Amino acid sequence: MVVAMFMMTATFAENENNSAMKSVEAYDMTINMRKLAVVLDLTSDQMEAVQDIHNAFCNDMMLAAYAQADERGTMVKSAVKKDMRYMRYILNDAQYKKYELLLNTTLVNRGLK
Repeated sequence: MVVAMFMMTATFAENENNSAMKSVEAYDMTINMRKLAVVLDLTSDQMEAVQDIHNAFCNDMMLAAYAQADERGTMVKSAVKKDMRYMRYILNDAQYKKYELLLNTTLVNRGLK
């Protein structure tokens, strides 16, 4: 009986840890910047600025990943809003529309939007 309880507890803890890890992985927004540069047709100056903005966005998203569950949604919205505001300044209209589509698709696919 004790062994069975131990096994059930260990399995539950393992599933909870896996669930938490998957949750954190969803917030990892690391991307291949070269591919993004090709898709958006970025200039070298734009690429440098986009890299800096994206690094800040990744940091904000990881902070949200480790925050309390009731704060995450607000933190994600804030991070996305800040990222989009900065990207709007750097990208032209066509690039911005593509970036917006890519980001929204990524957020939906990861269950963050």
